[in-house]
Amino acid sequence: MKNFARLGGASALGLLLAGTAFAQGPAVPQGLKLDRVVLLMRHGVRPPTKSPPMPEGTTNQAWPSWPVAPGYLTPHGRSGVERLGGYDRQAWTAAGLLPRSGCATIRIVADSDERTIRTAEAYAAALAPGCPVAIDHKPQDVADPIFSPIDERAVAFDAAKARAAVLAGAGGEAGLVALDKRLAPELARLDAILCAPASPTCGVRQAPTSLAPAKRDKRPKLTGAVDRASTAAQILLLEYAEGKPMAEVGWGRATPADIERLGVFHAEEFRLLARPRYVAKANMAGIAPLIVEGLTAGKGPVITMISGHDTNIASLGGLLDLHWKVPGLAADDPAPAGAIVLERLVDARGQAYVRALYRSQTVEQIRKLADPAVEAPYVAVLPIAGCKARGVVGLCTMQAFQAQLTR
Repeated sequence: MKNFARLGGASALGLLLAGTAFAQGPAVPQGLKLDRVVLLMRHGVRPPTKSPPMPEGTTNQAWPSWPVAPGYLTPHGRSGVERLGGYDRQAWTAAGLLPRSGCATIRIVADSDERTIRTAEAYAAALAPGCPVAIDHKPQDVADPIFSPIDERAVAFDAAKARAAVLAGAGGEAGLVALDKRLAPELARLDAILCAPASPTCGVRQAPTSLAPAKRDKRPKLTGAVDRASTAAQILLLEYAEGKPMAEVGWGRATPADIERLGVFHAEEFRLLARPRYVAKANMAGIAPLIVEGLTAGKGPVITMISGHDTNIASLGGLLDLHWKVPGLAADDPAPAGAIVLERLVDARGQAYVRALYRSQTVEQIRKLADPAVEAPYVAVLPIAGCKARGVVGLCTMQAFQAQLTR
């Protein structure tokens, strides 16, 4: 069943934004009007998804504690999501997509993890203050094939073909060896943070990076140094983004510059495992129809928000060959509460086009819960591969967009 929310009313956050000079996003190309939006958004800040978060021997000290259960949205993370919901509300009101008073319809679909459900709730409360909101999701922790079609066997998937696609993108087995060599300084720096003093039995470099053997109906998986480094670097990012005292961020040994530099491991893992087209198309088999429906339906919600995960965002980035760089993160690394925003733009004749944006607060803004009305988030136009319309590189006709998404 499709659930819709009515947008209207006011909140304390909305009133705060309304009373402050507001920085709008990128201008819509001349002759076009914004009339529909779909955004695929990562959940907000969370702790590591398990406890302990990494295998014994990764570090020689206990990991910091968190205020919620493993993998749950933190109160800090919720506040960050609310700020972005308020920002989006103001941006879309300024663009004429949403009315300044009264209501418009929105649709929200969330994965069944606690963090994605709570992210959807927080976003809806800020985007649609004072309105009843119904969010489509399965019961918490019941797997949803929309968000995990490969794992739930909801899409045809050849693990051997996927493995070949990953190896092709990596430059073969030799490319994985070269990856460890290229990232050797970053691996050494990460181990210096994880293990003080350094020890041959502590850290992430105990095994070289490799691609695990293909398993039927399973997504490709890395093993070894970069796999472990990706997890460790993401934990450091989450500690910092949560606003923990610096003494608890990498045990006081990690700096903001380290957070950004070491994010390359997370981004590289997604480049290898989530962005190759064969894997990305299968991983997006459940979400892609929601995107197409949200952009093409003749009637329905003017905004469709999909609350998912960094893997989903990386795969959509792979399908459309989108690239971004949020300050404080590595290139193409999905930020907590960051989103790929797909705008439907129409001309005077009703011809529809699609433009892609990436919208996120910077890492520093997430950490300090900055007011987006005072410190504008990162919003960048992302050219969609193979598209050029109305003389604008990266602007797609609706037909070209659907072809790129599903070919």
